[in-house]
Amino acid sequence: MSGHSTYQPKTGFERWLDARLPIVRLGYDSFVDYPTPRNLNYWWTFGGILSLCLASQLITGIILVMHYTPSADHAFASVEHIMRDVNYGWLIRYMHANGASMFFIAVYVHMLRGLYYGSYKAPREVLWILGCVIYLLMMATAFMGYVLPWGQMSFHGAVVITNLFGALPIVGPSITTWLWGGFAVDNATLNRFFSLHYLLPFMIAGVVILHIWALHVVGQNNPTGVEPKSKADTLPFTPYATVKDGFAMSVFLILFATFVFYLPNALGHADNYVEANPLVTPAHIVPEWYFLPFYAILRAVPDKLMGVLAMFGAIACLFALPWLDTSKVRSMRYRPTAKLYFIIFVVACCILGLCGAKLPDDPVLGHFKTFTLGDADLNSFVWLSRFASLYYFAFFLVILPVLGLVEKTLPVPDSIASPALSHPAAAPAEATAAPEMKG
Repeated sequence: MSGHSTYQPKTGFERWLDARLPIVRLGYDSFVDYPTPRNLNYWWTFGGILSLCLASQLITGIILVMHYTPSADHAFASVEHIMRDVNYGWLIRYMHANGASMFFIAVYVHMLRGLYYGSYKAPREVLWILGCVIYLLMMATAFMGYVLPWGQMSFHGAVVITNLFGALPIVGPSITTWLWGGFAVDNATLNRFFSLHYLLPFMIAGVVILHIWALHVVGQNNPTGVEPKSKADTLPFTPYATVKDGFAMSVFLILFATFVFYLPNALGHADNYVEANPLVTPAHIVPEWYFLPFYAILRAVPDKLMGVLAMFGAIACLFALPWLDTSKVRSMRYRPTAKLYFIIFVVACCILGLCGAKLPDDPVLGHFKTFTLGDADLNSFVWLSRFASLYYFAFFLVILPVLGLVEKTLPVPDSIASPALSHPAAAPAEATAAPEMKG
């Protein structure tokens, strides 16, 4: 997409290096002269923010490993040693713990932006799938990292989540035993999770490189969903995109610093400051907040196996999204009906997060009860999560496929630079359909 390289070595050393290892040319073509759509908004800055989060997690994680002891007898004490005795250990640990939450905040915004603007549509299917692979690796890395402090919630969360694999027929018990390294969550489990938690971020970095590579091959999407047709549609990445990304990163770092310095434990659980005890189970075992929607889907299904399949199916829907959405128009800016369903989808995801954090039998309206069906209170969070889960799957499997065939869309601009239809409000009321998606 970037076309012929415009990099010109200026010194003898640059010419010598460029002839043997054109790494400076690669950087120049990728981050200086790379043409980007001129209408990108701040939702596109979260890609750079995610790179910042990954770098922060890698650096702080490497430092923490220098002082952490992956042993069931000493893991909890080693974390306290980091907090109390290591110079600025408290800062490194809080940056790493809260950095995981910041990472997921940014990735959820990044994914919702891609969903709203149709960044998964052709020719960007591989780009989207690589992003989903990164998300899956992030989930695995975050779960294993949460186990490492070896607190009460870490230990019992590991017991609950790893036991889910036991629901799989035939291979389930063997997978669980392999994950545990024995017949219960113990020292061998901690060592396995520590090793994988250290390895997976470097795998994430490798897939991120592929993700950026795929992005530079097919080019960036934009709010209109129209492919650039001329130089008038694009601007150089530097300084236009770099300045915007830099400003967004600065604002994001202020949010990050607010949690690190003022609310370091707001996104965690108090029980994790109690050393793991297999004989004492917490009253309510919950995963970290970024897993709560999937945890709610798991609990919404009465059967254990079906619940596990629904939970993994919720992630599988993301991988299949490029082929589930049948619309010829990329951006929901020109799909008013799809925009409405998308807003409901975001609300449903938030409801699932709320339900995942609550006890299944808690009444939604406190002491105000409605009618019951058998022994099940229809006002409980488990029923609310069932409705939200139903809409989650309906959005991917029913609404998007059908809507793309019957929806009447607003006209799409001829080009990014065209001012005639810069916003759907300027579109003529009689417009009923959009042209075929280019590219």
